[in-house]
Amino acid sequence: MKIYFLEIAEKELDDAFEWYEVQQKQLGKQFINELEAAIKRIIAYPEYNTLIDSEIRRCLIKRFPYGIFYKVNSEQIVIIAVAHLHRKPNYWVGR
Repeated sequence: MKIYFLEIAEKELDDAFEWYEVQQKQLGKQFINELEAAIKRIIAYPEYNTLIDSEIRRCLIKRFPYGIFYKVNSEQIVIIAVAHLHRKPNYWVGR
């Protein structure tokens, strides 16, 4: 199954990587590694993660306070948000 990121979700990912990299060298890379592991879990078991509403699921990223919000359709998995879980809850709703 293919993964598609909304443009705004890609920006969130880039911003998180940059922030972690400024905090500590290689921490941004560790964040990306954990995100990639989460995406592999999503691909393997797309219906496994917590259902947030009728179509959107959340997969937690290990070691970091982020979640991947996504929906599954017949052709692809659409990443709606790469969201920090302690800031502005549900800001991504409506995407």
